[in-house]
This record gives sequence, structure tokens and C-alpha cells, in this order.
Amino acid sequence: MITISLCMIVKNEEPVLARCLESAGLIADEIIVVDTGSTDRTKEIASRFTERVYDFSWEDDFAAARNFAFSKASMEYCLWLDADDVFLPADREAFLELKNTLSHDIDVVMMRYHIAFDGDGNPTFSYYRERLLKNVPQARWAGEIHEVIAPFGKIMHSEIAVTHKKEGPGDPDRNLRIFEKLRSKGKTLEPRQQFYYARELYYHKRYRDAIAAFTAFLETGRGWVENEIDACRHLGLCRRALGEMDEAVRALLRSFEYAAPRAETCCDLGQCFLERGDAATAAFWYELALTRKRDDTSGGFVLPDCYGYLPSIQLCVCYDRLGEREKAIEYNERAASFKPDAEPVRLNRAYFAGQKL
Repeated sequence: MITISLCMIVKNEEPVLARCLESAGLIADEIIVVDTGSTDRTKEIASRFTERVYDFSWEDDFAAARNFAFSKASMEYCLWLDADDVFLPADREAFLELKNTLSHDIDVVMMRYHIAFDGDGNPTFSYYRERLLKNVPQARWAGEIHEVIAPFGKIMHSEIAVTHKKEGPGDPDRNLRIFEKLRSKGKTLEPRQQFYYARELYYHKRYRDAIAAFTAFLETGRGWVENEIDACRHLGLCRRALGEMDEAVRALLRSFEYAAPRAETCCDLGQCFLERGDAATAAFWYELALTRKRDDTSGGFVLPDCYGYLPSIQLCVCYDRLGEREKAIEYNERAASFKPDAEPVRLNRAYFAGQKL
């Protein structure tokens, strides 16, 4: 059996920290909590679970804080979580089984990270993260914000998921503030950081600035392919928000320079043509989305609905607009096969049955 150090960095996590530690307590052989300046009961709560609570002076550098936490680990592997993460019961049981069976020659275990959900609690946005890492010098974080550990050694992918259960808005400006502080000091962002800086600009609806930043990232030619594809998608989103639909389509098509079409991009193109009033072309892209194979192990951001439900429900709309009622009904039922209780499915059934909505 392997041994595990749970390593966390926290600040003012009183509402969620106990929930996280309770969900991971049976997994970890030791718990290390690094506090970066809490003014609430965070440290008191952490002390109920572990004696290994440390202070770290916050310097707008997540990698530095996480590396400090890892430096305190004494077990064979390091597991990291944020305070608003949890292991749901099934995932906790699966992790305990993994702990008993994991080969000691595995260096990194990639696990699913579910961060957005529909009304029924099903993940709508997820991706793999390096979650369990051999406690060796190569396991070192890099990046002041959106920090990451470069893959090393023997890697395995697991279906075990960490569920992100955010409570409250947090500080929505923190990441952008850190990026702009770095830039004001004259730091040149490396491609990955440039990509995430552009995303922050997009989230803040600074669409022109985001377009410039995404374009600069793509022009480096040194980005990771999944980030390049996502940058094209976000360029399309920026252009759509500005009402520049032709440019949005061009941005999305640019993603095909990097890899075969992803279902997410096909759905974006479908939406563009639907908004243009071209239901036939929109249908083409949504139908193509249904043929694309989902590959969570690529490491890219995955929108699960794009691989079944979303293109199906949108094809219902497309074919209804084209006057092809039977095909519209067929695709509505196909959408139901993915989400039987979805409200749009119910409303469409009522609409096709001639009921008053």
C-alpha cells in the first residue's frame, strides 16, 4: 500500500475546509495545511484534523505556496486539494481501493476534476489534473497563477474524480489582478500563462483585450495544442459577444489547423450559423459534433454535453426551423436519451404534441 500526504494551501476557508478534510481524511496518512493569511477560523478548523498547520507569507504566487506545502510532506505520494474540493463517497471508496493497489512505479495519477454541473448534479465541465504525485523533486509547481506540475515519469489516468463545490463568489478579480501585477513589473508571460491571462480578460468581458491576448498567444507557436484549440474557441466567443459573426466563424475554423474538429468547436459553429439564420449549415455542424469521439485523456477542457445532449437538442431546433418535423422529433428523443428529465426535452414534446406551453 502506498502512503499519502495531503497538501493544501488555504486562506479564509472556514465555510468549506472541514467538509474537504472529512472527505479526504481516510485517504491521507498525513495532512499538511499551509495557511496564507486567514483572518477567520480556518487554522482552528485545520487543527482539528492535523497538527501540521503552517504559516506562509502570501506573495501572489500559488506555485510558491504549493511547493512549500509539498516540502513538508513525508509520505511516498503527495495529494493536493483546494478547500472547496471534495471526494464524493463513491470516489472516496475508489481512491481507497487505488491506494491499496497502486503500483509503486507510478509517478503521476491523473484524476478527473469536475468543476461545473447541471441542475441534477451531472458534470458539464471537467478535465484531468495531476492529482497524486510521487514525492520526488520533479513534483514541483510552476506558475504564479494557474499553477501546474509538468508531467514526468510513468503516468496513469484514473476515473476517480475530485468534485469542486465552490461556496460563494470568492474573489473574481484575483487572477486578473495577479496577471496584471506581473505584467506591470515587466514580466513576459510564458505561453501557458498568456493563454490563461487571455481567458481572465474574457471572463471580465474585456473582449478586445482578450482578442489581442489570445491572438498573441497563438502567434507564439509555442502553446500546447489543447490550449491553442481552446484559444480559438474563446476568440470565437469574444467575436460573437461583439456581434462580429464572420470573424467568430473564422476564429473557430482556425482551430482545425491544430487538430481534427472537437465537438465543442462544432457546437460553437452550429450556434454561429443558427444565430445567422442558417439552420441547414448549423445542422451540418451539430451532426458533425455527434460523430466526434470524446477523449478526456487529452488533458483539454471537456464539455460533456457537446458529445450528445447539446447537439441533439439543437438539431431538434434546426430541423423544426427547416420544416422537417419528424427529424426534429427524432433528435429531441435522442437528446432525451442523454438527459431524460431535461426541461427543453419536455417543452419540445409538448410543442410537438400541439399543447399550449
